[in-house]
Amino acid sequence: MDAQGWDERYQSHDHLWSVTPNIFVADRLKGAAPGRGVDVAAGEGRNAIWLASLGWEMTAVDFSEVATARGRSHSEAVDFVVADVTTWEPDGVFDLVLMAYLHLTAADFESLVRRSRDWLASGGELFLIGHDVSNVDDGWGGPEDPEILWDVPEVVGWLEGMTVVEAEVVNRPVDSDDGRHYARDALVRARVP
Repeated sequence: MDAQGWDERYQSHDHLWSVTPNIFVADRLKGAAPGRGVDVAAGEGRNAIWLASLGWEMTAVDFSEVATARGRSHSEAVDFVVADVTTWEPDGVFDLVLMAYLHLTAADFESLVRRSRDWLASGGELFLIGHDVSNVDDGWGGPEDPEILWDVPEVVGWLEGMTVVEAEVVNRPVDSDDGRHYARDALVRARVP
């Protein structure tokens, strides 16, 4: 979907996603020492806003003008940038590069993950959370196209020179009108030496 399509999607809801951070982002990063971070394809910025509330200096990048405007209205502490993450290049380095539920073609995603390593300061962390390919058959919700879903071993293969901290498929609870379901997400965290 292009930026205009996402703008229309965001305009159709008060909040397209939860205003609280992703449960794995909150769990894994709640005790991390604040630094400089970027939330790539941040949407309305829920993760970036939460991290900023913990003292992080956050940038949130997304190509939806509607989403970034909404994020700006919720937090002046985050630097919201309208840009296509497949071509965007940062000014400086980060202690954290976060990509949450960014689903591109495998080639585009691999290129972005490999480029993002250069955005990290020494000791910096790449934090990836997204719908796993197993979610189509064994999970709930999310995109149905396996071509844009993540595969943990494949993603780990793109992290040469990094120390993998965590790489697994995790179950994320999703409450709906008909009860609780579980989505299957790929969670990959790696650090630059």
